[in-house]
Formats: sequence, C-alpha cells, structure tokens
Amino acid sequence: MMEIANVSFPEVFILLGFSERPSLEPILFIFVLGIYVVSVLGNGVIIVVSCMDVHLHTPMYFFLVNLSFLDISFTTSIVPQLLVNLWGPQKTISYGGCVIQFYISHWLGATECVLLAVMSYDRYAAICRPLHYTVIMHPKLCCSLAFASWLGGLTTSMVGSTLTMLLPLCGNNRIDHFFCEMPLIMQLACVDTSFNEVEMYVASFIFVVLPLGLILVSYSRIAWAVLTIRSAEGWRKAFNTCSSHVAVVTLFYGSIIFMYLQPAKRNSHEEGKLVALFYTVVTPMLNPLIYTLRNKTVKKALRHTVLQNCGSGGTRGDI
Repeated sequence: MMEIANVSFPEVFILLGFSERPSLEPILFIFVLGIYVVSVLGNGVIIVVSCMDVHLHTPMYFFLVNLSFLDISFTTSIVPQLLVNLWGPQKTISYGGCVIQFYISHWLGATECVLLAVMSYDRYAAICRPLHYTVIMHPKLCCSLAFASWLGGLTTSMVGSTLTMLLPLCGNNRIDHFFCEMPLIMQLACVDTSFNEVEMYVASFIFVVLPLGLILVSYSRIAWAVLTIRSAEGWRKAFNTCSSHVAVVTLFYGSIIFMYLQPAKRNSHEEGKLVALFYTVVTPMLNPLIYTLRNKTVKKALRHTVLQNCGSGGTRGDI
C-alpha cells in the first residue's frame, strides 16, 4: 500500500460501484445484461433496416443511424466492465482501461449532445420549410453536420480528458462509481483542479447548454408553425414527426444535466449512480424502442425487410 501511495498514477483503479450493497449486484447484473443485449439488438436493427430500405434513405434516418451507432459504442465502452465488476469480487480496472473509458465516454457523450441538436434542426426544416426541405437538407450538408458532431465531441474529449489525465493522483485510486468519468478522476487529484473545472464548465456550456438552447429554439419555431395549422391531420403529422425526438432529448438531457452541471468536488451519492446507470444503460435501449414503436415508417420498413429476407430465403430453399 505504501508503494501505491507514493506514486502519482496508480496501476489500477478500484470501482466501488454498488459494492456497498452486495445483495443487489446479482440483480443488477441480470438487469444490465438484459438491457445491454436489447440495446445492441435494437440499435443494430435500426442501422440495418435504415441502410437496406430505400424509403428510409432520408436525412432523418441518416442521423438516426448515427445516433444508433453512437448508442451501441457508448454502452459498449461501459457495460462490459460493469458486468465484470458486478459478477465477481474483483472491482478493479487498469489505469489504461480507465483512461480509455473516460476518453471514449466523454467523446460519445458530447457527440450525442450535438447530434440531437442537429436532428432538431432537421425536424425544424421538415415542418417549417417543407417545400424547401430537400434543398436545405441535401446529402452534403447532412454528412457535414454529422461529421462536425463527431469531430466536435472528439475535440472536447481530447482536450478535457488529456488535462484530467495529467493531474497527479498521489495514489488515490478508489472511485465511488461504476465507471471512469472525468469529474470523478478530478475528485481524486491531490492538486488544485480549478483550471480543469473551468475547462469542464466551458465545455459543458458549449456541448450541453448551447445544443439544448438550439433544440429549444428549433422547437419553439416548430410549435409556432404547428399553431398555424388548421387541420387535425396536419397536427397529427407534426406530432408524429417530432414526438420521438422530443422523448429522446428529454431522457438524455434530463439525466446528463443532473450529472455534469454540478461542482466537480461534490461527493458521489447513490442517486447519482442510479441516474448514471439510467443514461449509460437504459436510455440507449429506449431510443430504438421510441423510434420504432412510435414510427409507422420504421415498423413498415422492418416488416418489409423481414418478409423480403424470409421470402428470398424460402425461394433459395425451394431451389
């Protein structure tokens, strides 16, 4: 223990997670594993169907494919390690594994914030500028917006995570959480972290508050446009167009704001772990369910793809 205490960067981190309630861990293992499987399958189905069905080759589903791929990557960066820690007494993660985890989770979390704002602009163009929609949301712009989302998230992760990684920890290696996050690593530092906290708040404003503001502006314009619609059919179409995205935004931002817009030195609480479990595990599973259950186009494309594959399989078998 004395050797560990004398080094700035420990070889391993201890993820305390839910170890204070060992009787809860087997239940959580089954719960997390089940949700992870559903999440990967659900998001994978959306990616496959959106790529195979020509009716879904539109800007909305292009961004939805990006969101689904992002959700798979995000949960995969966290859940396997969480399952390992829940399964047995070993609660450690290597220093390198922890660094990789908070680099990737930070990157993908920031990317999703921007991507959801981009998707709200797409919905604004579809409802408020329907006659010019195909001209506004042309393929080149869609690719540029998606690329900017991923690049922006990567940039803030490289800056913030690198600054955090350079903080000396003086052997502090016990993280009161189930995965490595930048604010949690900052709590372990044995030096002043004021500069890192300022950087984190600036990044939070740019990648959380600003995109949320853009989303609110887009939907205020959409709401104003919807109020001018006279027919019930127009109201229904507008609701179907936006309801899924609104639900996803509410789930994601509601939990992410709770986690990040708070002082870095604040002690972790059980409620914080549960909220983190919700947005890292549950939300990525709910996204494909929201978009498929509330979207007739996706359900129709899914049925068509399944029937087409079954039909072609039967034909090959008959031959």
